[in-house]
Amino acid sequence: MSRVYLTGAGPGDVELLTLKAYKVIKEADVIIYDRLANPDILEMAKDGCQFVYVGKEDGRHVLPQDEINEVIYQNALKHAIVVRLKGGDPFVFGRGGEEAAYLYERNVKFEIIPGITSAISAPAYAGIPVTQRGVAVSFRVVTGHESPNKKISQIPWENYKTDDTIIFLMGLHNIAKISQKLIEIGKSKEYPVAVISRGTTKDQKVVIGTLEDIVQKVEGLPTPALIVVGQVVNLREQLQWFEGDK
Repeated sequence: MSRVYLTGAGPGDVELLTLKAYKVIKEADVIIYDRLANPDILEMAKDGCQFVYVGKEDGRHVLPQDEINEVIYQNALKHAIVVRLKGGDPFVFGRGGEEAAYLYERNVKFEIIPGITSAISAPAYAGIPVTQRGVAVSFRVVTGHESPNKKISQIPWENYKTDDTIIFLMGLHNIAKISQKLIEIGKSKEYPVAVISRGTTKDQKVVIGTLEDIVQKVEGLPTPALIVVGQVVNLREQLQWFEGDK
């Protein structure tokens, strides 16, 4: 009987792949992978493994999500071990829940293999802990990319007034709106912000600013990138460790 493994590829650094993910990748008959999964991971596959690319990029999708669901299902009908390889963690804005539900409705066995999400790992590689005693006792992870077809935003901005640390994933293209909204709800214009591009990889770049000036500072910064808002950003001066070691 076939089984689909909805597998987190981690944030970019291949060495952050979990042992369980490594095991199923080596056994896979087919790997259906997205844009954010490090392509070096595919080299771990066995001879004869098939590869299907279903990557998404802002404004350019190889396939819409409903067709990706069907691609996974059709491959499950033909192969014993199907790995759906997704950047980060399948359940952190990875549409993994939708894919799992699609398989459940069609009586296909599946397993979730969590991955290390960029929401905590990219800040860690930038020297920014998302929590710190005396600075931040909580953090919130928010999508920075809502569908342009939504007439009403589902992001409850008013709830973010007192948040310690806010992490926006996939938000670089909307950073002007994000900064404006946070200022409108009462965050200081001088509130610290970090934008981390291609976190945990050799191409990592970190830009530090405030809600007032970060938009100008990140012009031309490549994606994928995430945004960290909070006083924990100020800890980078002491805790930055990765970029100097590359």
